[in-house]
Amino acid sequence: MKRRDLLAGAVLSAMLGSLALPAFAAAGEPLRIGAVSSLSGVFEQQGQEVLRGIQFAIDEANANGGVDGRKVEVEIADDESTPDGGRRSAEKLARQGYNLLIGPISSSISLTLAQNLKRWDAMYVAVASKLDALTGQSCNARMFRTNHSDRMDLAMMKEWMASVDEKRFAIIAADYTWGHGSAEFFEKTAKELGKEVKVTLYAAMGTKDFAPYIAQLRDADVDAIWVAMVGRDAISFVKQADTFGLTSKRLIGHALIFNYLVNATGTATSGVWGNIGYGAEIDTPKNQAFVAGWQAKFGRVPTENEGQAYNGVQAIFEGVRLAGSTAPDAVAKALAGARYETIYGPARMRAGDHQLEIPNYIGRVKEIDGVLRPVVEQSYPAALYATPSPECAL
Repeated sequence: MKRRDLLAGAVLSAMLGSLALPAFAAAGEPLRIGAVSSLSGVFEQQGQEVLRGIQFAIDEANANGGVDGRKVEVEIADDESTPDGGRRSAEKLARQGYNLLIGPISSSISLTLAQNLKRWDAMYVAVASKLDALTGQSCNARMFRTNHSDRMDLAMMKEWMASVDEKRFAIIAADYTWGHGSAEFFEKTAKELGKEVKVTLYAAMGTKDFAPYIAQLRDADVDAIWVAMVGRDAISFVKQADTFGLTSKRLIGHALIFNYLVNATGTATSGVWGNIGYGAEIDTPKNQAFVAGWQAKFGRVPTENEGQAYNGVQAIFEGVRLAGSTAPDAVAKALAGARYETIYGPARMRAGDHQLEIPNYIGRVKEIDGVLRPVVEQSYPAALYATPSPECAL
């Protein structure tokens, strides 16, 4: 779906929805959400999914009388997959009154937004950014995260890696902050588990020809490869790795096995294991209802990004209900420490660092009902990472 189609779809959805919406409380000021995500650039596919999940949550709320009697309104803006684009788009929305922000993919964009929230009188909920600093040294009283952080993913992956038979590994990671953090974690974990990392490679963002990297990985004497890449770069790598026969080695993905990537790479990811931030298989009442509604509208189950975005919007809704207000500062204060039901089950928004405590999942890509997609295989409890980051000072 192209940018103009997504924006047109959001407008049409709002117009059609307004015809059948129940009356909203007359005194309730609208709840205005600024949805900033990637409609262009390296994270375009993920951004489209995030915005679809946001819009679904808003349409669902409005069809049920709004949030605390308030109609939910949304404005969408393209962050262009860059921090500067994200800053410009988010500031424009916040200045227009859409100051409950949500949506960016990249952690670097989320960090940029966090630095400006007080100046914009805004609040921000991260739904896809994983960098630990967001709820660590760069935490912010007006910023929350409802998806899993790297710390959460990697604590789980370490537990799971202890059961993996392979002993000799290679690493290929994106050459920016998140990729380096992932690679450094894996090197440390492998050593602790008595495994060996024989080669570590970093690919620059925007790389189109992965042949030199694939040649080194293929020639390395390894049993498996840790892959930490995202967006279009991840698609290009997986396609080329499959063409050159690299997928005969076991691939383990860190934030790799997203639906958009599986759909774009044919059968290349079949059998690939990795962390999964959300899955339609999560067996909770709220998730069952969400999946049923989504299937009724789209004829398929929601993707990881769509589920995580939907979950993030619910955090905004909960904060507004608790605060009895749409003022960003009031919503933020009410949400800190809140316990509420989510599509993951009961959850707590930690007051100490504003990280939502939810279970985490390991899975693999396999065919379900004729469709190849990531499927949750194992669940790990939130207790595995229940302490706030010591680097956060709110």
